[in-house]
Amino acid sequence: MGEQKMPAAMGLSHVAIRTRDILESVRFYTEVLGLREAFRMHREDGSLATVYMYFGPGQYLELFSGGTREGLEGQDVIGFCHICVMTKDIHRSYEAVKAAGGPVDREIQRGKSQCWMFWTHDPDGTQIEVMEMPPESLQAQADARLGAGT
Repeated sequence: MGEQKMPAAMGLSHVAIRTRDILESVRFYTEVLGLREAFRMHREDGSLATVYMYFGPGQYLELFSGGTREGLEGQDVIGFCHICVMTKDIHRSYEAVKAAGGPVDREIQRGKSQCWMFWTHDPDGTQIEVMEMPPESLQAQADARLGAGT
């Protein structure tokens, strides 16, 4: 038998949603659906940019602030933004996507949450973030902190 290739994606990490009112969305996901808030990230001006909601180890809902219903030029619309798949080895996943002829929209980079990521897209243009969450990442820290209670 031939050597098995490591898949570029090993699980779903998060779905990202752009919100009209991020605090109202956080209230909905915590009070109505019962999720727990994992962590927040802020813009350079101090305003709230992103809130991660915790489903379980490595599984999140990522809420972005700043959505608009109109979707005017230069503004993001409310709703679905992208999916993120997880990997244990960002470099191997990157090479696997390239070797399979997949597009690379953004090269490997370190995110604000200290994760490693690169971006691709499917044939319909759905944006896909491929992410490795090392121990120092906010995601891995949230998993350690919140995972004990799941």
